[in-house]
Amino acid sequence: MKRKDIAKKYFRCTNAERAAFEAGIKLGTVYHQFVGTPLSLENVDSLEKAMEASLKVQPFVKNARVRIDRNRITKKSGFYKYLTLEGSMLDVELEVQYEDKLAICKLEYVEDMKYPLMYIKEIKDCKE
Repeated sequence: MKRKDIAKKYFRCTNAERAAFEAGIKLGTVYHQFVGTPLSLENVDSLEKAMEASLKVQPFVKNARVRIDRNRITKKSGFYKYLTLEGSMLDVELEVQYEDKLAICKLEYVEDMKYPLMYIKEIKDCKE
């Protein structure tokens, strides 16, 4: 069942721009919500699933895939030393549909920029 977007009247943009806007908010949310989370090889699978689930419950999200770079997960010695999730470990792909437009967006660490970049891969037409 299709739900009416009661916030639509506040947006002065195209459906493609709205899809991109919604995707940007969701990628920013997942980044700022989870960076700093304690991390180990034992909890990386469940953390990826939790991040995906948190994205998928948000409005307009069609699909989400989260991968954490396991090569960057190392043990630290000492009782009080543990690793935390960093932006450079994240690889997130997100599909957000707003009416007839689908925004496919990405969050990934770009080595030559030394930066976890959020960007639009593609915006395409789709059926509502």
